Parts: sequence; structure tokens; C-alpha cells
Amino acid sequence: MAKKTLDDAYPVNSSTRAGHDTPNPIWFKPIMFGFMIVGLAWILTFYVSAGLFPIPSVGALNIVIGFGLMFIGFLMTTRWR
Repeated sequence: MAKKTLDDAYPVNSSTRAGHDTPNPIWFKPIMFGFMIVGLAWILTFYVSAGLFPIPSVGALNIVIGFGLMFIGFLMTTRWR
């Protein structure tokens, strides 16, 4: 007698899945890539301008702002279908 696997013991019905496989709205991909590109441009602007741009009063926090923008874009990739 063959040993039952976990998959055999608990069959999964595809109609009872929690998630829906609906496509993302048309605006999702441009916003996602936009966050990543703007974050990269923010950091490059900070380095090329020697700290004079984009916001000179926050100094090195411009790097955190740039990485934060890119991180939002990368978080959006987890919801991309």
C-alpha cells in the first residue's frame, strides 16, 4: 500500500483560492517603474550636484529619500501580475 502524501490527503480546489488572478490596472506598471526611476534619478542628482540638489537642507538624507522611492517601486513588484 502506497503512503499518502500531504497533497493526496488535502486536495486543493482551484475555485476556492483566496487570491484573484485579475490583471493589474493599466496605470500600475508605469507608476511602479516611475518610482524606481525617480528614486534612482534622485540619488544620481544628489551625487552629481555634490549635495546641492534636490534638497540641500537635508544633506545625506537625500540618499534615504531616493532609496525610499525605489523601495516603494520594488514593493509594488510583489503585486504585479
